[in-house]
Amino acid sequence: MAFSAPSSPSPSSSQQPAPAAFAAPSATRPAAPRIRVGSAPDSWGVWFPDDPRQVPWERFLDEVAEAGYEWIELGPHGYLPSDPARLLDETARRGLRVSAGTVFTGLHHGPAVWDATWEHVASVAALARAAGAEHLVVIPSFWRDDKTGEVREDRTLTPRQWRDLTSLTERLGHEVRERYGLRIVVHPHADTHIDTAPNVARFLDATDPASVSLCLDTGHYAYCGGDSVELIETYGERIGYLHLKQVDPRVLADVVAREVPFGPAVAGGVMCEPPTGVPALEPVLAAAGRLDVDLFAIVEQDMYPCEPDRPLPIARRTRHYLRGCGL
Repeated sequence: MAFSAPSSPSPSSSQQPAPAAFAAPSATRPAAPRIRVGSAPDSWGVWFPDDPRQVPWERFLDEVAEAGYEWIELGPHGYLPSDPARLLDETARRGLRVSAGTVFTGLHHGPAVWDATWEHVASVAALARAAGAEHLVVIPSFWRDDKTGEVREDRTLTPRQWRDLTSLTERLGHEVRERYGLRIVVHPHADTHIDTAPNVARFLDATDPASVSLCLDTGHYAYCGGDSVELIETYGERIGYLHLKQVDPRVLADVVAREVPFGPAVAGGVMCEPPTGVPALEPVLAAAGRLDVDLFAIVEQDMYPCEPDRPLPIARRTRHYLRGCGL
């Protein structure tokens, strides 16, 4: 993913808790934990609010519903309608519901970036809340340009930068919960500072579970050498959300050997259609099911740019495959 940060309204636009995305449990019997499957604009080749190579948002909504999904993410802010009333109308008439919004942050840069970060986060959180979502996916900023490969900063954080990253992420989680009723789920991502298993563990060990949960993206974690089942079994209480995707190990080996940036790696097919890649999703979903908690599992097959007729058949096949996994 490579979303652009848009201009944003004041964070004071909403102070009420978010509507629940899950149905209330029975008064006499607790509801069984569920893994709810959805998809996202990313699976339709959408990385930016506006790009002539991307499918129009109306087509995305039509096709994601046609493929059999009920839940979607907002994608890059400004791609789907940013007026809450229109967004709710457009999703509801297609039988769709919103699970989360997404933001990119660079909190390792310290308190100097807080105000600008919060302005952006607030705009996305307000729309996600109005759409009925419960989550906000938080992705760290890239250390190198995802298209050109230009190195923007050191790929290794200093101890001070780690302290800023963890403390300000905790602050973000607290503020988003207090002001918008949403739970932040931090997304380890290729070409960011939260990527490999050691860095993910360091981040989780340094943050408060009450404020910060994890969005485990199975594809990105495998891309960076991690084992999703092991992560779930080790840090199960921190798993708050799932992104389902796979990587092609042959393409990945070339990407690693040549140090290819994430954008060109995606264009080269590093993210592939399940079940042709790794990790195997059945054991990941089984491990997630043993956590005994409600989870979203959002399908994301990065493939920017792509031909407009390519995503729907893949989405149908992937949904059929996931049904075979018991979802």
